[in-house]
Amino acid sequence: MIRRIDLRGADRGSASTIDYRAAVPRAEFDIEAATHAVQPIIDAVRDRGYDAIVEFSEKFDGVRVDDIRVPAAALTKALEELDPDIRAGLEESITRLRATCEAELETDAVTDLAPGARVTHRKVPVGRVGLYVPGGLAPLVSSVLMNVVPAQVAGAPSIALASPPQKEFGGLPQPTILAACALLGVDEVYAVGGAQAIAMFAYGVSAGSTSGGCERVDMVTGPGNIYVVTAKRLLKGQVGIDSEAGPTEIAILADETAEAAYVAADLISQAEHDPLAASVLVTDSETLAADVEAELDKQVAATKHVERIRTSLTGAQSGIVLVDDVDQGVDVVNAYAAEHLEIHTADAARVAGRIRNAGAIFVGSFAPVSLGDYCAGSNHVLPTGGCACHSSGLSVRAFTKSIHVVDYSREGLAAVKDHVVTLAEAEDLPGHGAAVSVRFSS
Repeated sequence: MIRRIDLRGADRGSASTIDYRAAVPRAEFDIEAATHAVQPIIDAVRDRGYDAIVEFSEKFDGVRVDDIRVPAAALTKALEELDPDIRAGLEESITRLRATCEAELETDAVTDLAPGARVTHRKVPVGRVGLYVPGGLAPLVSSVLMNVVPAQVAGAPSIALASPPQKEFGGLPQPTILAACALLGVDEVYAVGGAQAIAMFAYGVSAGSTSGGCERVDMVTGPGNIYVVTAKRLLKGQVGIDSEAGPTEIAILADETAEAAYVAADLISQAEHDPLAASVLVTDSETLAADVEAELDKQVAATKHVERIRTSLTGAQSGIVLVDDVDQGVDVVNAYAAEHLEIHTADAARVAGRIRNAGAIFVGSFAPVSLGDYCAGSNHVLPTGGCACHSSGLSVRAFTKSIHVVDYSREGLAAVKDHVVTLAEAEDLPGHGAAVSVRFSS
């Protein structure tokens, strides 16, 4: 079911020619190829606004939506009809995520450099954010929480959320998604999906014949399919974005102490998302590799989404990578820079401490990625496609920005005025120096 990639015996010296990142391939996710389909959608929303959105909803979602704004009554009704057990799970997830978000919220930093010379590093929330929640193969209600909670903790004063209209729900987004919005107090919700939702957030749309419009936002966050990601790339600059997230992925670094049944279940859990999802096991144990293969054969057959999972596990993006030892395994997973990385080794915490590149690290046998998807208190909107080597997952910091406030007195400026003039002249910008000198010319 799942292929093997053997990296044992590879040259691991300083002059190694092995590119571990290339040796563990990923699913093709060609944003450039989708541009030709997405750019006309963006242009249409920019030029024709509300009417274009209604047309695209009918074309892509199979539903005629005359009112893209979800009525307040629909949000209330969705929460009232929410299964109590689901509500309890959402509330616990919100509580834990809010706690970690509040702990990481940064405060202003004031530096007094000399008498009358102060610089304040001020943290301010993004003014208005647009959050996207996909509704394709699975209604990702958890993504509502992962987007909304850090934005709220950051203090964003205006929050709008969009999710695709669903024909089976009368053109509204999936009810559980609406219930989560109501639970969090988000009342500006739009039944708009795909690239047109991102364009709506970026440009804003005026009111339609029966509904109010949507004001443009400063930043868009949230996962989506290739068309959503392509729209985010094309609109970056017009609006801020969190990341260009591709298909989900899990890497598991394991040795002979790992429990094969756990490892197989966790590989399946990510394969369940998408036929393009990547599930990668890196191990120095052939015995474990064989046991995991046997568990996959058994467990996949018992799952609900068998074909989707089989497609993912048999794809080029998934595999069992054999390495000489855990040290080589660490090198491989650092190069791969997975969205989710589980560590199933002896002394897993120590091994986890050696990881530089991962969206999130799950330590030990009782911290599966599924925990992070819902109730760990961490955020599951994470960098994919190897971007964890330079980018971080969604957090409170994504919804704040920094401003330096420079507060100098005459005395403070006098202490450095000669340096400013000298450096300005060195750059052949005498006007810069004159802007300082004029303050001391009398």
